Amino acid sequence: MSETALTQGAHHIGLTVSDLAKTRAFFIDTLGFNQVGEIPDYPAVFVSDGTTMITLWQAVNPDTAVAFDRKNIIGLHHFALKVDGADALDALHDKLKTTDGVKIEFAPESLGGGPTAHMMCFIPGGIRMEFIAPAS
Repeated sequence: MSETALTQGAHHIGLTVSDLAKTRAFFIDTLGFNQVGEIPDYPAVFVSDGTTMITLWQAVNPDTAVAFDRKNIIGLHHFALKVDGADALDALHDKLKTTDGVKIEFAPESLGGGPTAHMMCFIPGGIRMEFIAPAS
């Protein structure tokens, strides 16, 4: 850890999504997150894997919202969550291939030619997400 850093890691990640119910279900039913809070009138749902909390907000008008364009929109390009090794990454990939609303961008592969593996997908709600299996 840097002696000069003024921060201590991420507290949470906030994402605006096109379908709050489907995105919530993805995190809970597919990834095994727990719902740790909710503001129904906002509407927002808070989910956590025990390490990272993610806040999901419903877009006010998903039909007119600007779709993600990683090369032309300033802001979140993607976010990455760590998994426990290459076998876990492969198993997750197999699960995501049949998960409604998930679009696989690329299957697990070496990250930069090294021993770490990763994959990229779009999850329900339109967010681009990476899963990383650090080298053991």
